[in-house]
Amino acid sequence: MAEQTPYWLLISVLFSSQPLTPALAMTLHEAAYELYSRGEGSREVAGDLLSGRVNNLRKDVSLGGIAGPAFEAEIETERGSGVVRFVLTRQGLEMMKAQESAPAAPAKPKYLN
Repeated sequence: MAEQTPYWLLISVLFSSQPLTPALAMTLHEAAYELYSRGEGSREVAGDLLSGRVNNLRKDVSLGGIAGPAFEAEIETERGSGVVRFVLTRQGLEMMKAQESAPAAPAKPKYLN
């Protein structure tokens, strides 16, 4: 999904005290989508680029034509600590649900003969 869909279709950043790279934005999106899908309140995130916690604010927000569930992340990066407030876009949620419900490709036979 990360290679196919630009992150700005999946999340809309409302505020960030740290510059977001595409990889950082996708990491936040993945954590937030898991929280949203499972109805959980918060989750730790860690990786090469960051560590911290993503919190599900459990409310929908709307800003112009962008609407969706709101999240807040407290992160530590190589540039220091920061806060990111963002929305999972409705378009992104629909794309993720469509991808999950798409049938998996049939397994290829191990041997052709």
